[in-house]
Amino acid sequence: MSYFIILAVSLLFCAVGFRMYIYFFSLGYGLSVAAIGVTLAIGFWNQLGPAELLALVLFVVYGLRLSGYLLVRELKSASYRKVLSPEMQRSAAMPIGPKLAIWISCGLLYTLQTIPVYFRLNNGVPADAFLYVGLVIMCCGLALETASDLQKTAAKRVNPYRFVDTGLFRIVRCPNYLGEMIFWFGVLCTGFSAFQGALQWAAALIGFALIVFIMFSGARRLELRQDKNYGDDPEYQEYCRTVPILLPFVPLYSVKKYEFLRA
Repeated sequence: MSYFIILAVSLLFCAVGFRMYIYFFSLGYGLSVAAIGVTLAIGFWNQLGPAELLALVLFVVYGLRLSGYLLVRELKSASYRKVLSPEMQRSAAMPIGPKLAIWISCGLLYTLQTIPVYFRLNNGVPADAFLYVGLVIMCCGLALETASDLQKTAAKRVNPYRFVDTGLFRIVRCPNYLGEMIFWFGVLCTGFSAFQGALQWAAALIGFALIVFIMFSGARRLELRQDKNYGDDPEYQEYCRTVPILLPFVPLYSVKKYEFLRA
């Protein structure tokens, strides 16, 4: 199967961002990953073993879970719709040129994130220890991200005007972003024994490096927004001083000063 088929599928499903540009990074992200999983399953069906099939199923589960969570939050949360309102206005005012650039960049990124599994299948490399280890890591990342979202939803239902510092949020302030990085590190691991040549290694490593950058950038945006909302709360100040922002047991408590993370 040609890589360009995967790219076309990714572009097709993240095109939902033309309705509102933020969807390129959210709803379109999940839909694209799920669609890539289905496309790879169809294209390589005759050579899929249980482990390879599980990797593709995890793509679909990951993508549909993310898109579903975001869609439900938008439909049910008035406060989240209030956050989206200015984004809708910016999207309406954004010229078509920047939208096209974002669309193509996102479509390409989502293929690079999933490309380790594509290379394994396209290169005909059978299941091995790297694939199995990668699958375990993917499952752990997906479980962490899902649990984080559920815990945040439950906490906000009790008190929508307080920051979340319970459950997994006692370990890091952005456990959902941590789960995201773990998931994609697992995907990268699945290809360690399958890459052929420097170009394939470079594509996979670039995809993983970009998602790590995006997660740190997202953590910075969240920190700035929470500082604005809760900065005067002594409990929030103590929470930020004692709980790492993204990496457990690593004393990195703030990233807001790092301007290079601005996206």
